[in-house]
Amino acid sequence: MNFDGIWTPVVTPFAQDGAIQLDTLGKVIDTLLDQGVHGLIIGGTTGEYYALGKDERKRVLDFVSGHAKGRIPIMAGINATTTEESLELGRHAKAARFDAILVAAPYYCQPTQEELLTHVQRIDDALDMPAMLYNFPDRTGTPMSLEFIEALRDRPNFQAIKESTGSIERMHALANEFTDQLQLSCGMDDQVLEFFVWGARSWVGGASNFLAPEHVALYQACVIDQDFVAGRKLAARLLPMLNLLEQGGKFCQYIKYGCELAGLPVGPARAPLMPLSEAEKGSFQRTYDALVQHRG
Repeated sequence: MNFDGIWTPVVTPFAQDGAIQLDTLGKVIDTLLDQGVHGLIIGGTTGEYYALGKDERKRVLDFVSGHAKGRIPIMAGINATTTEESLELGRHAKAARFDAILVAAPYYCQPTQEELLTHVQRIDDALDMPAMLYNFPDRTGTPMSLEFIEALRDRPNFQAIKESTGSIERMHALANEFTDQLQLSCGMDDQVLEFFVWGARSWVGGASNFLAPEHVALYQACVIDQDFVAGRKLAARLLPMLNLLEQGGKFCQYIKYGCELAGLPVGPARAPLMPLSEAEKGSFQRTYDALVQHRG
């Protein structure tokens, strides 16, 4: 499995009453394909998987497989609070012909490293699918230690890692010590240039839901053309938006508002997340307008 490119963790569109809008999801996917992203992740944090019931998650997986399969690689996020539920979602994704799975630490229960290792080994044994690890301890409460990663060397299905700690030191370790084991994917948007400089060829970027052309252009400059002067200019344009998303405290709401400004409304985030204030919308729109006015 090649995880190169821009992987979009796709939003889940909701109506005002909270119902999932599959027709809108189809439009989002078609737009992303037209704009040149390289893969789709369904059931990631940006998709608010934690706010969906298990049956809703399965319904979204089925829809995306039917709508996108064969046109673009698709990856299923299968994280849950228990191993059994992750396995159930993973089996459903495999039956729906997903190409890979995204595996994070179960959230809230905070497993030890030994327990986390057993968890992912059980997933691998049961599913036998290409997998991207997702290390985001600020969300899950549990880090994926370097020793944990080392213990997976004999598990070839674990082929990539989305690294979202924000630690440059750890990114260096992954880039220098584990390249024979895992493909490094940027999961900290405001450090994307640093990831590309250190050899990452993959970026899982939530803002690509509404800024796909800029994401694809940055990937092209840094990874394909190896032109880091051009890449730095592109990254500098993106940085105010990426800083706002990473540090603004309302990531999902901002991503969805970005989709609205891009001409494809996807509805609100589910409670307990609340709508943006008018001041927050205004600040975001100014940042968005300053960025997209340079398109073309």
